[in-house]
Amino acid sequence: MFNGIVEETGVVERVTRKKNLSVLKVRARKVLKGTKVGDSIAVDGVCLTVTAAGKGAMTFDLMRETLLSTSLGKVKPGGKVNLERALKTGGRVSGHFVTGHVDVVSRVKEVLSRPNYVELVVHLPRHLSRYIVPKGSVCLDGVSLTVGGVRKDAFSVYLIPLTRRLTTLGARKKGDWVNLETDILAKYINGGCHARS
Repeated sequence: MFNGIVEETGVVERVTRKKNLSVLKVRARKVLKGTKVGDSIAVDGVCLTVTAAGKGAMTFDLMRETLLSTSLGKVKPGGKVNLERALKTGGRVSGHFVTGHVDVVSRVKEVLSRPNYVELVVHLPRHLSRYIVPKGSVCLDGVSLTVGGVRKDAFSVYLIPLTRRLTTLGARKKGDWVNLETDILAKYINGGCHARS
């Protein structure tokens, strides 16, 4: 479990592609401290298991399902990824509860920029629309954000300068892919309502 507060951006050092598997090596500093084999790390919002750690980098195995259902199948050496260590029991939750189980890879439809203002308009697949509500929570590439406007096929989030500076979202352009995870509480509430009706 995570909270969508990115601790640092790591740099992809190597991607080794094998049959039905890719091995991802990411350079990091802060997130590497205290991290050991078997720990869970959110990489661009995807919960991955550390398979090796040390000498300034961590390694992860990406199974076929992960490659097909997240944007990690498209990462290349030199690219940046958002990193967050798993929550500790008793710690603060500064964002919202994030599982690291991506619902869908969606597209940035538009980036609206004005002085001290950046709005990302993200495509909203119909099957996820009941989980996205104004002022609700959403996770994009591992970043906890508040939903702004909601339209029939899209929703908006707004990036403060700190988010733009400390995460990869500041570099997102129209047409870019993002890992989208809807709020787990919205899923439980909607799931419970549908189960009773």
